Amino acid sequence: MVLHLVAVGRVKNNSLYEACTSYEKRIRNYTPLEVREVRDAGRTDRMADYVRKKEGEALVKALPKGAHTVVLTRTGRSVSSAELAARLRTWRDGNRDVAFVIGGAHGLDPAVVDAAHETLSLSAMTFPHELARLTLLEQLYRACTILRGEPYHKGGDR
Repeated sequence: MVLHLVAVGRVKNNSLYEACTSYEKRIRNYTPLEVREVRDAGRTDRMADYVRKKEGEALVKALPKGAHTVVLTRTGRSVSSAELAARLRTWRDGNRDVAFVIGGAHGLDPAVVDAAHETLSLSAMTFPHELARLTLLEQLYRACTILRGEPYHKGGDR
């Protein structure tokens, strides 16, 4: 199994960048991880539909062929850390690559959501896409440690 993170834009905040990089390295101790970034198409609110469409086209092109695609949206299905770990186990045991998709500042074009196999939510709240990226990476790392029975996860929901 290869995990793919397909996201709009680079992490520009230095602190968040360092934290993301740290979790990427940690995850790679458990499974291969590939990060694919597509260009941010702009932040002008007047052009939000255009921006979503352009970014959506780039995201769909960046999706690895044959990967199980999981789009992160506020309205997606909510899962616990232990449930995410169980999903990773299923994908790993099925030798299935998985691509997690994070949109840009204006969200995701419906075409991206339609191209996905499923949608997940990190929270019902809205996060900046850089923070969503960090949260996803931390949860993927946590899921990896749960699968190995390591003591990182203290959630009590194993």
